[in-house]
Amino acid sequence: MDIVVKSRHVEVSDRFRSTAHEKLGKVERLDPGLQRVDVEVSKELNPRLVDRAYRVELTCRGKGPVIRAEAAAEDKFAALDVALGKLEARLRRVADRRTDWKKHEKAGAGGPGAEPQQPLDAAPDGDLDTWAVQDDGPMIVREKAHQAVPMTLDQALYEMELVGHDFFLFVDLDSGRPSVVYRRRAYDYGVIRLDVVPTA
Repeated sequence: MDIVVKSRHVEVSDRFRSTAHEKLGKVERLDPGLQRVDVEVSKELNPRLVDRAYRVELTCRGKGPVIRAEAAAEDKFAALDVALGKLEARLRRVADRRTDWKKHEKAGAGGPGAEPQQPLDAAPDGDLDTWAVQDDGPMIVREKAHQAVPMTLDQALYEMELVGHDFFLFVDLDSGRPSVVYRRRAYDYGVIRLDVVPTA
């Protein structure tokens, strides 16, 4: 498994890299199919946010869905530890679900055997198109294109939780319509579906 450490607005020491490799090397036992873990460290430049000055984002890529976790703290090492705790919890959830699917023999469309859909921010940087709107700017627009395998609502909810987002864009397996599932309050979720109307 490859572990890649990147940084924004901050220098990353050899000690941090070594600690990240040592701690993240252990997550492979939770999912032997993991191929790569990206570690991105960034620093908040606003002095008022000193208690959240450092943010660590972890992104796991492998044969299954992309799994993400992030945390902010006043120290890089503390942020790494909190993000790692979240990541391990999500990896355990994947392992439990995989065991449950095997136990009930429900592999099929939208199940663990299906190709994973990439979350909205999981594309490599080379897939981004960026441009500026100059009229009332400076608004930056970023566009990403992803291949999407149709999935059930249950699978979309599951993958949304794995990346830690409040919404997830997917193609509904039953209707074939573009849909978004999103988090409301507590454990409530909502779904927005698009009815494509042909133009005249």
